[in-house]
Amino acid sequence: MDVYQPAGASEPVPAVLLWHGRGPDERDVLAPVARAAAELGVVVLVPDWRPDAPDGGRTHLRESADFARQDVARFGGDPRRIVLAGWSLGGKAAVGVALNPAAFRGWRPRAVAGIAGGYGSAAPTTGTVPLDDLRPGGIPVPPIPVWLVHGTADPVVDVERSRELRTALEDRGWPVSLDEVATDHAGVIMTEFVAEHGRCLPSTADHAAAAGSRTARLLARAAGITV
Repeated sequence: MDVYQPAGASEPVPAVLLWHGRGPDERDVLAPVARAAAELGVVVLVPDWRPDAPDGGRTHLRESADFARQDVARFGGDPRRIVLAGWSLGGKAAVGVALNPAAFRGWRPRAVAGIAGGYGSAAPTTGTVPLDDLRPGGIPVPPIPVWLVHGTADPVVDVERSRELRTALEDRGWPVSLDEVATDHAGVIMTEFVAEHGRCLPSTADHAAAAGSRTARLLARAAGITV
């Protein structure tokens, strides 16, 4: 797990637990946006996890949440103010916890942020489909704020997936916002996919810098920081 801390904090600050996407052990991919969010005043925890594990990574994700709750104070974070966030598959995983907290022993983060996620198939954290969890007839769950951000030029997960979730949450009375940014799946976290490396690497392209900065601000706002 990488930890990004704001400079000069004299008292506990909000924290963000940020999960990467489908590539196993790719916490480094989130370094640019995590660093940018920390500069705005939050502690950001970015763990590795393995979606290719036999349980789809659920144990790794649950252990990272347990660590954040128990140990974030060591890094200057406030355990009462933790935002759960994720990119791509990690975004689906985070939203799943908000809608089905029983899978995480009833834990409710302060808020949840989904970055370029799709929500129409099972989340690795819960084994249930987030959109299905919102349908009438399910177990009612007290709403928490949900913050979404998605690139309008995303060829991997269409922006319509976040629009669907926003509508479903609004219909059930959940507080939700969606930032649509002019970038692709990688740009929304200030990166670009480099085929020869088979992973996303930091990008200085204008669209990625602008979109990643907006994502960092969204994480900070979700944590309660005025940006």
